[in-house]
This record gives sequence, structure tokens and C-alpha cells, in this order.
Amino acid sequence: MEIKIYQNPNGIEPFAEWLSPIKDKVTVARIRSRLRRVEETGNLGDYRSVGDGVFEFRLQFGAGYRVYFGRIADDAILLLRGGRKGSQSRDIEKAKADWKQHNSRDYE
Repeated sequence: MEIKIYQNPNGIEPFAEWLSPIKDKVTVARIRSRLRRVEETGNLGDYRSVGDGVFEFRLQFGAGYRVYFGRIADDAILLLRGGRKGSQSRDIEKAKADWKQHNSRDYE
């Protein structure tokens, strides 16, 4: 499965901005490992719809990390942003806004 990363109109990648400050290298490695598995196998694992075309990977470790994405094709997803269980409601609303913004623009 192809994985792309959303970039907003200002050139910012919310997913990358969320991931880069995480200091725990084991946590970052586990998040990257999960994404690599999705890319290699196409198996999305533990995920659910949060509405409006946005989905959430649930990562069962640490602070209850979440990765939000939209499906751009049967075999491709667009990573929107990440978050934690404690900020889930806000993160979902932001991810929905990102997805709406993405769908209002032309992408290759």
C-alpha cells in the first residue's frame, strides 16, 4: 500500500510535525514500524473510522498514540496527523479539517 503525507497549503506536514518532537526513540521506531507494515502488506491492522472520510490507527502502547489518515485509493492512504488519546477529540477535528482541505485541492 502506498503511503503519502498530507502537506497543507503553507507547505507544513502536520504528521511530520507531530512525529519529529517525540523524543523516545523506541516509540518513534514502533510508529514507523507500524507504517512500514501497512506499506509492505496493505494490512491496516487496528483502525476505525472517525467520520467524514478520516480513519484512526490505534497504537496500543505509550500514551495511546493515534495516527489519522484518509484513503486516496484502494491501495493508498494519506497520513494527516498524529496525536494521543488525551487530545483525541481535538486531533480528530483537525484531521477532518486537513482531509477537507486536501479534497478541495488538486493532487497528483
